[in-house]
Amino acid sequence: MADTETPVYAVLLAGGVGSRLWPVSRDLSPKQLVKFFGRDSLIQATVKRILPVTAADNIRIVCGQEHRDEITRHLQEIGIAAGNRIICEPCGRNTAPAILLAVLKILQLEKEAVLCVFPADHVIKNAAVFRDRLRSAIGLADTGYVVTFGMTPHYPETGYGYIEGGDDVSGGALITKRFVEKPDLATARRYLEAGNFFWNSGMFAFRASIILEEFKRYQPDLLHQMTEIDLSGEQVEAADYIRLPDISIDYAIMERTGKGAVLPSDFGWSDIGSWKALYEFLPKDKDNNVIDGDVIAQETRNCFIMSHGRLIASNHLDNLVIVETPDAIFVSDIDTSRNVKSIVARLKGTNRTETIRHRATVHAWGSLTVLDRRKGGDVTRLIIRPGAVCISVAEQVCSLTVLEGTGRIGELKVKRGSTFTAAAGEVLQVENRGRESMVVIQVALSQHEKR
Repeated sequence: MADTETPVYAVLLAGGVGSRLWPVSRDLSPKQLVKFFGRDSLIQATVKRILPVTAADNIRIVCGQEHRDEITRHLQEIGIAAGNRIICEPCGRNTAPAILLAVLKILQLEKEAVLCVFPADHVIKNAAVFRDRLRSAIGLADTGYVVTFGMTPHYPETGYGYIEGGDDVSGGALITKRFVEKPDLATARRYLEAGNFFWNSGMFAFRASIILEEFKRYQPDLLHQMTEIDLSGEQVEAADYIRLPDISIDYAIMERTGKGAVLPSDFGWSDIGSWKALYEFLPKDKDNNVIDGDVIAQETRNCFIMSHGRLIASNHLDNLVIVETPDAIFVSDIDTSRNVKSIVARLKGTNRTETIRHRATVHAWGSLTVLDRRKGGDVTRLIIRPGAVCISVAEQVCSLTVLEGTGRIGELKVKRGSTFTAAAGEVLQVENRGRESMVVIQVALSQHEKR
């Protein structure tokens, strides 16, 4: 634990989408819920990384309501019950409202606490050094500083904002002199040579009471609007929350506060903001490739190739990204791979569902996988957990066949081989009353092609 008697809370911001990592990251399956490498998703790795410094009971995750069930499952997989640890936003309003929401929720429990704020979708190579700097940040925050973790730059990166450090303060930190926007290459080189400029990591530490004072001073309207919202329940009213300003914590507070300190840190941090960033973070093979999944690479060098099911065979390639999912494939040169964001925008403009969800989606009751889509209709597989109930409305005439398990569909008892037909508009209630997962194939008939 940190060397302070003040309670320490960790606030994880898990509301981003990560469109630069499409087709893996999507609206309903954002990058923080993806297992890009190893056994843990990014949010699971973030939680594990901070647990030696703060108690599991003091972790809070701010996310969208649509991600609550999946985040709950990810926490359960690492032995943590969701309980009151998840704070749901009804809609995204940027980092300032998200952090203020968490501050006010925590202040309902603790009059004084140090809050450490982290994006849930970043990666860190050296967890031990990270925890050492985290303890330093907590100590600084406990004395009244609003601390930003500033990453020591090793090259002139133009994709990050920078923080200029001033005079020394305790714990190796510097007074925050100014925040600067993403620079051009020449400016980034000057920052690197100066030695007192650091990448803005989006990670912070401060006392809850101190940051509340800063909101009163610099964002009184936002604070007033937030305190007018009923925050006592589990859910916040969307009609009230959507009226809040869409503003980042940097613009709202960090660039204005006179209590800022930047803590220089070097623990192998990356925001994994693109396929190139992920490629640079991961270890390479003898041909300088990052390979994941079912891949045969022949005369292939300096490439990132990821398969999520189908075999990828490459020949005589260099400096490419190839990412396969069941319903989409992305191919690009590595250096401009972040431009996939504009492709996502084009897909959204034509209402393509490939930007929203994968063919397999996870729900509180189990999972749904689209097996086939044709003009005549859709074929999906439902897997219902023991004791769970899946309730939906049939949009078209559909038939259901039980492949595994026992339970009920409506009032009908069903088992392996049972079939059930529903009319369009009928409420479908599939209940698993067995001890094993219940597997159901649903065929929905349609007169229109779905995309």
